[in-house]
Amino acid sequence: PLPCGSLSLSLSLSLSLLSLSLSLSLSLSLSLSLSLSLSLSLSLSLSLSLSLSLSLFLYIYIAPASYVVLSGPDCGYGVGLNDRQNAIVLCPISPCIPSPSHRHMEMYNEAAAASNITVPKHKVTFDPEVSWLKFHLGINRYSLYSRQDPAVGQLLRDMHDLTIISADYTQDEKALKGACDCEQVVKPSGHHLKLALKMNDFGKAMFKPMRQQRDEVTSEDVFYFVDFQRHNAEIAAFHLDRILDFRRVPPVVGRLVNITGEVLLATHNQDLRNVFFTSPAKNTCFFAKCLYVCKTEYAVCGKPDTLEGSLSTYLPGLSQAPRVSIASPWIRSYTFEGRKDWEVNPFFCDTIKQMYPYNSGNRLLNIIDMSIFDFLMGNMDRHHYELFTKFGDEGFLLHFDNARGFGRPSEDVMSILAPLSQCCIIKRSTLMRLRLLSRERYRLSDVMRESLWGDPLRPVLTEPHLLALDRRLKRVLEVVRGCVRELGEEGSRGGGGGGGGGGREGRGLVSKEAHGLHV
Repeated sequence: PLPCGSLSLSLSLSLSLLSLSLSLSLSLSLSLSLSLSLSLSLSLSLSLSLSLSLSLFLYIYIAPASYVVLSGPDCGYGVGLNDRQNAIVLCPISPCIPSPSHRHMEMYNEAAAASNITVPKHKVTFDPEVSWLKFHLGINRYSLYSRQDPAVGQLLRDMHDLTIISADYTQDEKALKGACDCEQVVKPSGHHLKLALKMNDFGKAMFKPMRQQRDEVTSEDVFYFVDFQRHNAEIAAFHLDRILDFRRVPPVVGRLVNITGEVLLATHNQDLRNVFFTSPAKNTCFFAKCLYVCKTEYAVCGKPDTLEGSLSTYLPGLSQAPRVSIASPWIRSYTFEGRKDWEVNPFFCDTIKQMYPYNSGNRLLNIIDMSIFDFLMGNMDRHHYELFTKFGDEGFLLHFDNARGFGRPSEDVMSILAPLSQCCIIKRSTLMRLRLLSRERYRLSDVMRESLWGDPLRPVLTEPHLLALDRRLKRVLEVVRGCVRELGEEGSRGGGGGGGGGGREGRGLVSKEAHGLHV
């Protein structure tokens, strides 16, 4: 059926009958019907029935509304990702305006088709107001969601409450077995365990199960790149990112999952079913396919089949919103010996500032934001960063994969802050937020404690980890003060730009963002 208007056209063909019916209905009841039947030797019958009604005002629409791509926020409905200033939208150019849910239905149907759902016992219906769709449509060049976006709160509730109708390995795990297009995978898994879960609204979330208790501390003898991943670190990272006003971590919520009913019985992947087993304690356990320690000795188990974990919402698919993964200039050495240039050269940033894309725009400033975020969590495992290609060089960096944070509350790894200490530049908005959270009234640990109390798996962090946030925040501000003593607040180190330099406004330690936002 056409989305609107008064023309409906149906055509059906069989071996014996071809029927064409055209109906144009308007307000008055004048009708003319013509019927013609024709018989042929092959028993083919053609029947044409035409009914026409006319009114005082004659409107004839021969086709549905046509569309044109325009730029601007006041026309039509946004398509895919919204750019606040230059949203790509579809605008009807005829009086026949389609319902806003028509495009939502198309996106929804695409998600349903891709899910390959065949479980009949779960009720699956279309809802144009689903939270994951609103979240996807709200992504812009500055952040994943706005400060007061109601869709985020609803999305967190949906991921916790909705029925899980399918489970599968993530693309990372499939890539390791050659079961998917590896070009579409950003980074193959190391040795963590994660699953892709589908809800009955077709929303998709990544499940990382609990592998360590909250009070377990990572041993000092463990290298950062073989540390277990912590589900509560993913939850805490989302809240910390939001408190810092970055809004670059996809929404994450904790959930208790019945791994028998919601994973084993929901999956159609025989490989996933094959890794389930019952432990000697009669608990249901499973492990994953990966590079290092994915075998029964490192399985996760329910009690007896209930297991807590984090659920991170999926971003739009790579076909709709392509992303690129780029190695960080401050990537660590992922070997047992050896050091990178930035670890031995204190002037490493002077070279980076001369290189594209760090010699202009916000890229270097965004990396410094990310280093501060990682330092507060104690996350040493930031080897790549991702961004949406649609937004170009000025797009924000996604703060993905934070499960190796919050491992050692007593340790402050100052090398994580190398981008800040070597470049001596910082966004004005970031510095103002850090100073605010260092005040007694808005102490970071208190704000985090209150925010995390809203998660179903509370308490998410132990007190030592919360107190470590305050201590590390002071260390960040000490590095900033050291740069001010050396260069002055509007000084500059070395040649080149890199976010704050290159002749741009706000040159030096404290830099305004490229677009003058949140200054």
